[in-house]
Amino acid sequence: MRTMLIILFSAILVDNFVLSRFLGICPFLGVSKSLKTAMGMGFAVLFVLVLAAAITWPINRYLLEGFGIEFLRTLVFILVIAALVQLVETILKKMLPPLYKALGIYLPLITTNCAVLGLTILNIDNGYDFVQSLVNGAGVGLGFMLALFLFSGVRSRVDRADVPAFLKGLPITLVAASLVSLSFFGFKGLIERLFG
Repeated sequence: MRTMLIILFSAILVDNFVLSRFLGICPFLGVSKSLKTAMGMGFAVLFVLVLAAAITWPINRYLLEGFGIEFLRTLVFILVIAALVQLVETILKKMLPPLYKALGIYLPLITTNCAVLGLTILNIDNGYDFVQSLVNGAGVGLGFMLALFLFSGVRSRVDRADVPAFLKGLPITLVAASLVSLSFFGFKGLIERLFG
């Protein structure tokens, strides 16, 4: 149980994929203009991350490693992630059409979101078992949602701020993102203090 908590809190705060590892920046910058779309994207990515962890771990363990074809890992994982994103897209289109429209092009871009592929490969590289992979997937998804939530609040303030003309738009957004990212580096010693 202690190991699971360490994995979960590390993924959410210390090793946040967006703010510490800089994975998944495209949707982070793209949908953070509005809290509603940020949270919708956060839930979609969380769902895909947990499913990707659940599906890719046994595929790697029993299929790729079983047949000695680990060199196909990236290709196979990308195909699995693409199929999962299509599933999420279909579900959102049927059940939540306004959110589907609000997410626009960023929903299919989850397929190319390096955070999803990064999670699946890091689960294997870290030697996580199936349950640890699921916990890490949930932690990465919650960390992604936290980053989107925090940054959508920051961005709503920055977009209304009076900034010099040369910083308007993407430049001030990147400056704000870097400051939010710096704040997460304060969590680096948290796990050691909480769990010894």
